[in-house]
Amino acid sequence: MKNKASVVVIGGGVVGCSIAYNLARLGVKDVVVVEKNFLASGSTGRCGAGVRQQWGTEMNCRLAKESMKIFENMNEILKTKRDIELKQEGYLLLAYSEREMDQFKKNIELQNSLGIPSHLVTPEEAKEIVPYLNTENLIGGAFCPTDGHANPFLVTQAYADAARYLGVEFYLRTEVTGIRQEKGRIVGVETNRGFIATEKVVNTAGGYSQVIGKMVGLDLPVYSERHQILVTEPVEKMQGPMVMSFSYNIYCQQNPHGSFIMGFGDPNEPRDFNIRSSWQFLEEMARKVTWLLPPLKHLRVVRQWAGLYNVTPDRQPILCETPQVPGFYLAIGFSGHGFMIAPMVGILMAEMITGQKLSMDLELDLGRFERGELILEPSVV
Repeated sequence: MKNKASVVVIGGGVVGCSIAYNLARLGVKDVVVVEKNFLASGSTGRCGAGVRQQWGTEMNCRLAKESMKIFENMNEILKTKRDIELKQEGYLLLAYSEREMDQFKKNIELQNSLGIPSHLVTPEEAKEIVPYLNTENLIGGAFCPTDGHANPFLVTQAYADAARYLGVEFYLRTEVTGIRQEKGRIVGVETNRGFIATEKVVNTAGGYSQVIGKMVGLDLPVYSERHQILVTEPVEKMQGPMVMSFSYNIYCQQNPHGSFIMGFGDPNEPRDFNIRSSWQFLEEMARKVTWLLPPLKHLRVVRQWAGLYNVTPDRQPILCETPQVPGFYLAIGFSGHGFMIAPMVGILMAEMITGQKLSMDLELDLGRFERGELILEPSVV
């Protein structure tokens, strides 16, 4: 293992691998990724595998749109033959109130101004897109045909392969135990396999980002909470888009292998590191999905799991260098949508770390919470 690096990235999820690849692409030598388990073993590999561009703030729309371009051209960009299982058959967002529909109208006006091809749908049009959709109480919805699915494990591995090709070293099953500072500056990272001297550390530790923050004396404004998902047996293709509702609190899609993946957010979930599955989720998930998509009652569940959302007060990520600890960078608090914007986040963070002009404007610094400048994104589940 190296005992010196120019940058140490903590966390081998999709965000960490994307940042490491982009640092190497910009010519940074001696980049190291330290992961306590295996690649995508944390929040990345436990997510719902959706990729969407239908957001309610301009910044999120731009992050998602640019990331989608990269997903669409990942083989050429990363020079890989790995199939990331990109399936662009849309996201169908459902509205159950006039207030929700009004928000969709505002979102679509914004999205269309940025070149995202979303549009409103009536309940009848929603049923044409998903014929077995229960449209009871449905007011309308929004649909973007270029949203869809990608495999989080394969995307992460594609970034890791490309990064390794450019010289990045990955230390898996290696746990960070401390971050050493001298005179207010970072001088290295302690691991259970040895010390790595460095002046720059990137915290991409997902659900454990606050634990890493405490290693440099920072009480980061994030917390972690469990989100559960299940997957069914694979069946013949019967659903193209992801079906999602913010107010009914559900998302459900059929992946390219035929299995259905679905989940919802429990508003009563405590703030902790619990990733155990529960029978209560299984029961509630079955009730929700069989009302909305009745034919799915015939499917058998083959597995359920849980992962951690790392959540900020405004449910938007923190992407910055911390002013309190120079050389300590944050790419944390993605609040459940890190996978779908990871390609663009990797580019921006690499530009930030190397002191280059950012490809797009960001308003995601740590200080926004103290200033009271929260970013209110209306389209999160």
